[in-house]
Amino acid sequence: MTELVLKMSISLDGYVARPDGSNDWIFPSYTPDATAWTVETLRGAGAHVMGSVTYRAMAAHWPHDTSDFAAPMNDTPKVVFSETMTASEWGDTHFISGELAEGIATLKKDRAPDYLLAHGGAGFVRSLCRTGLIDEIRLLVHPVILGEGERIFLDPMDLTTVATKAFSGGAVAHVLRPAARALSGAHG
Repeated sequence: MTELVLKMSISLDGYVARPDGSNDWIFPSYTPDATAWTVETLRGAGAHVMGSVTYRAMAAHWPHDTSDFAAPMNDTPKVVFSETMTASEWGDTHFISGELAEGIATLKKDRAPDYLLAHGGAGFVRSLCRTGLIDEIRLLVHPVILGEGERIFLDPMDLTTVATKAFSGGAVAHVLRPAARALSGAHG
């Protein structure tokens, strides 16, 4: 069965965005080694999974970007959960409406062996966490305290650390698995 991996940048105090939704605070610690780790995560995905808000932002940005992140974002299929969107011009994109947990469960059964890589928006990720279907969480913790903003983890979740890696700009990658799945395998 295909695994669902959540990858997010997060502040030391647990926020994924400022109150206005911006994430400019991640860029100072995105050094070449942190970029390489992130690009490796993006390249390993069989599909990118997201909600419509994140999809719209990414579809407006990635087709015109030339950074190391662009190719794995543009070339990998996208799966978008939306009740309103049905078509887009950004690459290989599929839309799913209806119950999130049911859609994710179906994707996990039907996709190739590469993992599904989930991207947020905070609201989409909170909903995804509540499904209980996330197999692995890859957090890039940036050395900044925002003090307020948007959180993704609102409900308790027992996790087991699979790997950590510190980068030259101060960011630290944490690869975690929900405790019940910790023994079933790991990616780093």
